[in-house]
Amino acid sequence: MLSFLSNKIDAIRARPPEASRVAFLSEQNFAHRGLHGAMFDGPILENSLGAFEAAIQAGYGMECDVQPSSTGNAMVFHDKELNRLTGADGLISETNLDVLRATPLNGNNGNIPTLEQLLNLVGSRQPILIEIKSDVTNFAPLCLSVRRALEGYRGKAAIMSFNPAIVRWFRKSSPHIVRGLVITEEGTRNLRGRAKRHSALWMAKPDFLAYDIRDLPSKFASNQRARGIPVLTWTVRTQGQHEVANQHSDGLIFEKPNG
Repeated sequence: MLSFLSNKIDAIRARPPEASRVAFLSEQNFAHRGLHGAMFDGPILENSLGAFEAAIQAGYGMECDVQPSSTGNAMVFHDKELNRLTGADGLISETNLDVLRATPLNGNNGNIPTLEQLLNLVGSRQPILIEIKSDVTNFAPLCLSVRRALEGYRGKAAIMSFNPAIVRWFRKSSPHIVRGLVITEEGTRNLRGRAKRHSALWMAKPDFLAYDIRDLPSKFASNQRARGIPVLTWTVRTQGQHEVANQHSDGLIFEKPNG
């Protein structure tokens, strides 16, 4: 009974997008943090400009992460801490823009890029997914920075986040920007978890879902997909995961191309 009611409320509070608005999501797969690893002429680091150029040259879309500088500027970087990917220490959110832009990534992969630099590189050559990291309390400055970077951008792009409040922020402030809700069911395959997923869906009203491959097939994801909300899945690394993704999603965010 609860599941029936939740599905009815889904149809009212989280209507599917126009198909043309999200068609680009299923036209190609997306390289997770760009194409990175020991390939081509040498090791390419995740979320570096070289990784995104490699994805473009291989004909893939790309997914990136953005974290805020101390003043909220959108920096293309996954971790909260600087030390795994650079020779620096400290939190990215406590470091100012000028210092971050001058901070080299490991392995001669250039410096930490801003989102503006990445969008200038990509242009309209391939679509891009921008994951806004959700572990900052005051996310408005980061959202504003992302919105400013996307102003006038002519390529195909979408934002996404685990935090439904961030997705809602874009729905209210920039409804023209395609937006997605990132979901994992890890440790929450229970009544409370199901209720939380529906609540997040109703708050975010996303154009698509980005779903943990480890959770597919998922009744929740299947129900949303059947209603017309596209489901992408992350992070696809194995042949078995490719097979599951091809059956239960509309597009892949991958680290190892199939074949």
